[in-house]
Amino acid sequence: MANKNLTVALLGFGVVGSGTAQVITENQDRICRATGRGIDIRYILDLREFPDSPFADRIVHDYNVIINDPEVDVVVEMMGGSHPAYEFSRAALEAGKSVVTSNKEVVANFGTELLALAAEKGVRYLFEASVGGGIPVLRPLAQDMAANRVRSINGILNGTTNYILTRMFADGASFDAALAEAQQKGYAERDPSADVDGLDAARKIVILAAMATGLRVDPNAISVEGIRKITAADVAIATKMDCAIKLIGHMSYADDKLAVWVAPCFVPRQNPIFNIDDVFNGVLIDTDMLGQTLFYGRGAGKLPTAGAVVSDLVDIASHPFDAKTAPTWTDAEAADLLPAGAEKLPVCLIYEGAPDATSAVGAERVVTTDTHTALLLPAMTADELDAHIQAKPARPVACYRVLPQ
Repeated sequence: MANKNLTVALLGFGVVGSGTAQVITENQDRICRATGRGIDIRYILDLREFPDSPFADRIVHDYNVIINDPEVDVVVEMMGGSHPAYEFSRAALEAGKSVVTSNKEVVANFGTELLALAAEKGVRYLFEASVGGGIPVLRPLAQDMAANRVRSINGILNGTTNYILTRMFADGASFDAALAEAQQKGYAERDPSADVDGLDAARKIVILAAMATGLRVDPNAISVEGIRKITAADVAIATKMDCAIKLIGHMSYADDKLAVWVAPCFVPRQNPIFNIDDVFNGVLIDTDMLGQTLFYGRGAGKLPTAGAVVSDLVDIASHPFDAKTAPTWTDAEAADLLPAGAEKLPVCLIYEGAPDATSAVGAERVVTTDTHTALLLPAMTADELDAHIQAKPARPVACYRVLPQ
C-alpha cells in the first residue's frame, strides 16, 4: 500500500507562501522520489482572495477550518510578525499537527515553548527557512555537526544591510543613497528599521546560538548595533586596512558561557566571509573537531526561502516524530551567559585627524587617511577598552570589533 500523502495547510500566500506552493507543485515528482509520498496542499489561509490563482479553490479565511480538519498533517506558517503567528502555531501543535515556519521572530521569541509543546504532542516544529533564507544551515548544525562542540558562529545574516554596505564600499555611496537604492530594488522595506538597526540579524543569531548550544537567549536582551552610523571615513579606513565592514551576528561558547551580539565589524580579507557581498548571506561556524565551515547562498527571495520551507516538509514526510531525538531548548539564565563586555576581541579605534602620540601606545597597527587615523588594538574586554580610551587625551569617533583572519 502506498504511503499516504502529506496534507498541509499554508498560512499566508504572499511572497514565501506562493513560492512554497510553486515549489511543491513544480517539484512534486522529486519530493515523491525522495520520500515515497507526495505533498497535498489542502488549504491556504489569507485575508485576500486570489481568483486568478490555480490555488483559488483552496483559499480560506477562517483558521478554525484548518485546525478542525483531522486530515491536515502540517501547518506551514509564513505570516510574519509575532501575532497571530505565535497563537496559530501553538494552536496547531495543540491539535497534534506539525508546524513548519519561516518566521524568525516567532522562533527567536517563543522557540523554547513551541519545541517543548511539539515534543509533548508527538509532532515536529521545524524552521530551516527562519535563518539564511534558502541556505541549509540549521539542519546541518543540528545533525551533521552533532559530534562537534561549536566554539563560535559569525554570520552575515541580513541581505539588506549587506547590499547597502557593498554599495558603500564598491561605489562610494553614502548610507542614505545605498538605502534608497536598496528600497528601489525591493531589497529593503519602506521602514527598514528591523534590517538596518540589526533586529533581524539579532533574531537569527539567537536561533543559531540555540541550535548550537540548546540555550535560547532573549533577542531583546542582547547587544545590538546597526549600520546607520557607518561613514565614508570608516569605509576609507577599513579599505586601507584591507578589511570590509559587515554587519555580524556573533555567538561564542567557551567554558559553558555563551556570548551573543550583533554589530558592524571589520572583516579582514583573509576571513572566509570577507567576499560575501550584495544580498547574499554567509554563516561561518567554528567547531572543535571540524574547524571552520562556511555556509553561503541567497539569504532571502521567494524561491530560495520557499525551498527551505519545503525541505522541512520533506523531512517530516521522511522521518516521523522520535521522542529520543526531538530537539529541546532551555531559556538561558544569567549564569549561562558571559557578562556583557567580558569577551576579548581585537578593536579598531578611529580618530579625526592625528591623535596625540600617546594614544598610539599599545596599538598593533596605525593606519591614516587624509582626515582620520585608526589604531588596531589587541584583544581586550570592554572594561579594558574603556580604561585604554580614558587614559588617552584624544577621544575616538568610532569603534569597531575586528574579526579574526
